[in-house]
Amino acid sequence: MPVTSHVERPDDTPDGPALPINELFASLQGEGKLVGVPSTFVRTSGCNLRCWFCDSYHTSWEPTHAWMGVDEIVSAVTARDPDHVVLTGGEPLIHDETAPLLERLAEHGYHVTVETNGTLVPDAPIDLASISPKLSTSTPTPENAPDGVDVGEWEARHEESRINLDSLATLVERHEFQLKFVVTGPEDMPEIENLVADLRGVADAEIHDDDVLLMPEGQTREKLAATRNVVADLALEYGYRYTPRLHVDLWNDAPET
Repeated sequence: MPVTSHVERPDDTPDGPALPINELFASLQGEGKLVGVPSTFVRTSGCNLRCWFCDSYHTSWEPTHAWMGVDEIVSAVTARDPDHVVLTGGEPLIHDETAPLLERLAEHGYHVTVETNGTLVPDAPIDLASISPKLSTSTPTPENAPDGVDVGEWEARHEESRINLDSLATLVERHEFQLKFVVTGPEDMPEIENLVADLRGVADAEIHDDDVLLMPEGQTREKLAATRNVVADLALEYGYRYTPRLHVDLWNDAPET
């Protein structure tokens, strides 16, 4: 799987605010408006949704992590060179301790991107909210679930929770943002168009076409090869922005990339 399946850090319970951390590493931002920017990634474990194609399986379907205190996380970030930090998951905003971490990173002068599914709103500083609303094609079913996974209650739970228009509106009003959609094919476009229109209707912020990014679904180079040209053509047709998955192109599905 393309996240760490075994975490070797000590899992002692730290004093003070702490987060379940699956990975902490430096690489290049692979997606979105800042693609190619050297970044330190802090990947929390745990998610309130269950996309069947999740590229962070060990933070959602099978959460794997070690607990790290906020001070320890900040020390690990400052020990690395990049001045851009990506807080990702899983869904990092499910954790209350995310807010003090974001405040500490802001105090240190880092530019911080938070990658979120858009269902929750933090009370904390964010330089770029990378919002990835989940389309109906993301909903897990017994037919599309990862091997060995019992979907159970997640099919109904995911479908009910995957879009929160109020949270999406608040995020785009408060922060610099990008709306990043994982696209499986042309059949996703009517839903994307409707959601963007609905959001424009309720948000007190401008949403430009180049704030809307289309990203091909695919966790490996082989899978991306089957979807990237289709999605690029859709971006041209609809006037939205195409984003690659640079880390997959460079390192395939290797963890900590």
